[in-house]
Parts: sequence; structure tokens; C-alpha cells
Amino acid sequence: MTHVSTPNAPAALGPYSQAVDTGSTVYCSGQLGLDPATGNLAEGVQAQTHQALKNLQAVLNEAGLSLDNVVKTTVFVQDLADFGTVNEIYGTYFHGGFPARSCVQIAALPKNALVEIECIAVR
Repeated sequence: MTHVSTPNAPAALGPYSQAVDTGSTVYCSGQLGLDPATGNLAEGVQAQTHQALKNLQAVLNEAGLSLDNVVKTTVFVQDLADFGTVNEIYGTYFHGGFPARSCVQIAALPKNALVEIECIAVR
């Protein structure tokens, strides 16, 4: 088992890894819409969704994978009214078939973020 870490995605905000690679499966921790260079949260749900997905791409790239390897995602939104916006952006990042997905509204996210996305990818 290998712990994946890249400076191209935000550092973990607590005692967890950006991802864990078991050899056949990579479990990516949830990514917020944080800019890895500044640590600042992007403005608005659209920008945060794009940045969260870019952050997941960076973590997967460090593990030698891409979003095409993703088999499952979980999307957390602060307001389910943003589902359509998040869904539209999310759909542009996956090619050749979509992974299985759950989307849930939650009371709050770290740093008062509007969206967080985690994934599981396979080799």
C-alpha cells in the first residue's frame, strides 16, 4: 500500500492522505475547490466544482491514473439546489462512460466549501 501525495493538489487538511494506492485500486480523499498554489477556496459553486475535479485529476495523475480510471465518485454539496450546476460541470470531465456516483447534501464542508468530490479508481 502506498500513500499518494502531490503538490499539484491541496495538502490534506487533517490526518489523512490525498489518496491510498493498493496496487489495483486508488482511493482518493475528498477534494474541495481549493487552489493548491494559494490554499484559497475558489469563488462560487462553478469554480469550486472545476477546481475540485482538477485536484482529483492531479492526485490520480500522481498515481499514474486519470479520471478515465474512476469507477465510483461521491459528490457532497452544501445546497442540493446546486446539483444541476455541479452535474453539468462534472459531466464534462469524464469521457468514455461515467462512473457510478452518489450525490448528497450535507450541513457543512471544511472551509465552508460548497462542493467536495471523492473517488475510487482502478488500474
